[in-house]
Amino acid sequence: MVGIPAYVLIFVVSFLLGSIPFGLIIGKVFYHKDIREVGSGNIGTTNAMRATGKGGGAVVFILDFGKGILSGFLSTVIPLLFVATSASIGAYEQTLCCAVAFLGVILGHVFSPWLGFHGGKGVAAAAGVLPFLFSPVGFLIELAGFILAIVITRRVSVGSLTAAIMVPFLAVHFCWGNPLAWALALVGAGIVVFAHRANIQRLRDGVEPRIGEKA
Repeated sequence: MVGIPAYVLIFVVSFLLGSIPFGLIIGKVFYHKDIREVGSGNIGTTNAMRATGKGGGAVVFILDFGKGILSGFLSTVIPLLFVATSASIGAYEQTLCCAVAFLGVILGHVFSPWLGFHGGKGVAAAAGVLPFLFSPVGFLIELAGFILAIVITRRVSVGSLTAAIMVPFLAVHFCWGNPLAWALALVGAGIVVFAHRANIQRLRDGVEPRIGEKA
């Protein structure tokens, strides 16, 4: 059985990974720009593209997505440190470990302690955990929803919000029989939506920029 210390360690590791502000680091080190002073001021992929171009934005996305993947992977490894060599991790516990990593990496990214508990919106980092929490199939469903929403509206924020709103519904299936994992997935998705509150207001006002328009 996986004990509380394992879940705590997974959360702390995922939070710390999520808190690394790659957008800010790439902008300052390679482009000598503070992307928080450009466009929307966000440290995520979309604003990184505005500040550094497609190349810089792509690197930021890969790194943010990568810290989500690493968080998800570690959520499958860390529990093994807390069980006997001959023991195995049950599906219930493994799903819960992934859900803890999902929430941890989002919180770290959105409320980075290195940026005064400010940060990005958590989309790429959260997406990196989904192949572990939802399986690759669930991740592809999320990706399809994200892309379709962007194609229809030409607004990245709508794609991000769509993907976040899909999470608790997909979690009903992929976290079936694990209400605590479902609740953690719901909270994580809710934080992503909260991080988009300025975008939601601009959408209501009809001033949210489309792809290619200035923020």
